[in-house]
Amino acid sequence: MKQPRAWQRMLSGRRLDLLDPTPFDIEVEDIAHGLAFVARWNGQTIGDYAYSVAEHSLLVEDIFGQMNPGAPIKWRLAALLHDAPEYVIGDMISPVKAAVGPGYGALDDRLMAAIHIRYGLPAQVPVAVKKQIKKADKISAWLEATQIAGFTKTEADRFFGKPDPKLAQNCKIRLRPPVEARNDYTARHAQLLAQM
Repeated sequence: MKQPRAWQRMLSGRRLDLLDPTPFDIEVEDIAHGLAFVARWNGQTIGDYAYSVAEHSLLVEDIFGQMNPGAPIKWRLAALLHDAPEYVIGDMISPVKAAVGPGYGALDDRLMAAIHIRYGLPAQVPVAVKKQIKKADKISAWLEATQIAGFTKTEADRFFGKPDPKLAQNCKIRLRPPVEARNDYTARHAQLLAQM
């Protein structure tokens, strides 16, 4: 029986094997392009543009930096890349991930390890750092939920936790064309790498 194709051709020309990804097949331009066209909230947001995973990632990195001003630059890069595997596997909402089961998590973990190694990060981020990135991710989810996804603040508090009011006040969701999010993601990635 013929094996199904498990690789995807990227715009860079790379051929990314989804079952056995290598750092050599990872390019930030592919990540930024893919994430700029992946909609958060399954596209169920207000506005003329979908809120992309690229835009979300930029916000999470900003929130992480505000929460951890003394953090090494490499952990800010890890925050920017926290959803990078979604450039090829998409952004599944939590209920879908739960229904798909552990296979999704294993695929995500393999891609993330390759991405991290490609950009000089450890394959596994330390647990304490991962928790801080997750905290920033939840704050971003709360902001998105209340500003563009139709949640009341009470609902968002229940699902994502109540954020620090100062952070919530300082962060506004931006809806803009994918090319702008893609370019800003690529530029921020380059800035962080240059500072490492």
